[in-house]
Amino acid sequence: MKILFRILCTLALFVAPAAAGPSGGGGSAIYPVMSLWAQTYKQKTGVAVNYQPIGSGGGIRQSLARTIDFGNTDMPLSPADLSKAKLVQFPILFIAIVPVVNLPGVAAGALALDGPALSSIYLGKITRWNDPAIARLNPGVALPAWPIIVVHRSDASGTTWHFTSYLAAVSPGWRASVGAGAAVAWPVGSAAKGNAGVVATVVQTRGAIGYVEYAYAQQSRLAVTGLINRDGARVLPGMASFRAAAAVADYSRTDGPVPANPPGQESWPLTAATYMLLHADDPPARNQEIVRFLDYTLHDGRALAERLGYVPLPEPVTKDVEALWAYRLGVRP
Repeated sequence: MKILFRILCTLALFVAPAAAGPSGGGGSAIYPVMSLWAQTYKQKTGVAVNYQPIGSGGGIRQSLARTIDFGNTDMPLSPADLSKAKLVQFPILFIAIVPVVNLPGVAAGALALDGPALSSIYLGKITRWNDPAIARLNPGVALPAWPIIVVHRSDASGTTWHFTSYLAAVSPGWRASVGAGAAVAWPVGSAAKGNAGVVATVVQTRGAIGYVEYAYAQQSRLAVTGLINRDGARVLPGMASFRAAAAVADYSRTDGPVPANPPGQESWPLTAATYMLLHADDPPARNQEIVRFLDYTLHDGRALAERLGYVPLPEPVTKDVEALWAYRLGVRP
């Protein structure tokens, strides 16, 4: 026992404690890859980056309150709001949102929905899985007569903002009665906090449907549905359809570079950019520390992001982000 104690003490002398790094918070959609990035960055540099998945609304609020060093949001702030708050905003990744279902006996990807059917489910107008509107889209699929249990987010969420923006784009009824927002008055359904909460509720509920960032669906092994996209093609979620949607990104848009329900035969209808928020008036040394980590995510972290189903920024956009750091923050990686 004494020998073991001496060995442990000797080893402890060679294990340097991790240096406290920047703290951040925001969207839960990015949390799976942010956790992996933080872990690998700590291994490489010894710097511990802390990120809390408090939702896009929380990321914005805490950035405004200056209780975190950097924030994340799937809902881009307007130029006027950024200027007023002295924040700098830039994209970091493309994310994808997918419907997930708990339908034992129906294989993952075997079921497809279109915009009108999905919006009718969330409006409470389609209430059973064997409804004729769903059956028409899925000939040959044995659909159960179970009630549809709708699950949605309880917190202010960028994932919800993009999901409801899609529903508003494909359904005049949704647009008129509910609209798009980070938090809306849901006509039906059970509320769950964060992407993780939606996953947990759907996993536990037979007949449930929810919407989550793709990485959560992959990690939980929940069945995803296909979607009928704007060009009328039936597409499945995956890197090919995510990249096709990201390819039509227009960075001149202040409301997000990928429009709701983007065009393209191969495009997944629910993709979006997610953004980081930094304080323009923070000391350069502090922003330098954050930028060093974020530069790691944009370059060394690309393969890790793709492994989880995120689409890294195109190289020209990455260079634009780095130019923004130099111009607005006065720092370089």
